Amino acid sequence: MLTNKVALITGGVRRIGAEIAKTLHAEGMRLVIHYRSSRNEAQALQKSLNAIRADSVVLIQSDLLNSKGLGSLVQQTVDHFQQLDVLVNNASSFYPTPIGKAEESDWDTLIGTNIKAPFFLSQAAAPYLKHTRGCIINIVDIHAQRPLKEHTIYSISKAAMTSLTQSLAHELGPEVRVNGVSPGAILWPEAEGELDDIAKQRIISRTFLKRQGEPQDIAKAVLYFVRDANYVTGQIISVDGGRSLHS
Repeated sequence: MLTNKVALITGGVRRIGAEIAKTLHAEGMRLVIHYRSSRNEAQALQKSLNAIRADSVVLIQSDLLNSKGLGSLVQQTVDHFQQLDVLVNNASSFYPTPIGKAEESDWDTLIGTNIKAPFFLSQAAAPYLKHTRGCIINIVDIHAQRPLKEHTIYSISKAAMTSLTQSLAHELGPEVRVNGVSPGAILWPEAEGELDDIAKQRIISRTFLKRQGEPQDIAKAVLYFVRDANYVTGQIISVDGGRSLHS
């Protein structure tokens, strides 16, 4: 069903983004993978996937905070593959902004990457997605509903992503489906000292499944929305082991 369809994935060369890329590629899709600074990892991923299917993966380097370049990201995708079927808004910035220490630059970075860029990318992609009756998948976060202490701006941005998902579903239907995936404890933050072992275990204990998830769990949810959810739009799946149900 997905052979030769085209997906644009932001932040698609590392962590969850890379797993999404591998999963969609395995279904026969052609990919445009965006990255900001992870050039070596981007080239390694491209090489491995193109070895499976030649000329199936293209890389585009771009800073999503440069809003003028967002339309170009979509246009380069269409220019190369002559179509666009799926937009995955995966790229995200994450770091603490304690009240009293947050700067305007923090707001600009977190809001810019996590909600402004997905909005304008979706707007630029909409005409092409309508033509192919495609879809948009937004990667949200459990902290959209349960704000994370000392991460107020990040939590705000992900709450806005929830609203964006529902609003775009309303605006772009019936041609384009728009859904979201909300990860829980899948990968820990990369910043050293962000979470110690006790904090990690506390988070896992709040899940009903009592274990950490895997990036593939998110990728499978994305694949469901892309391939199988023909009558689903405006919905957000929480892939969090039941943590969002914890009182």
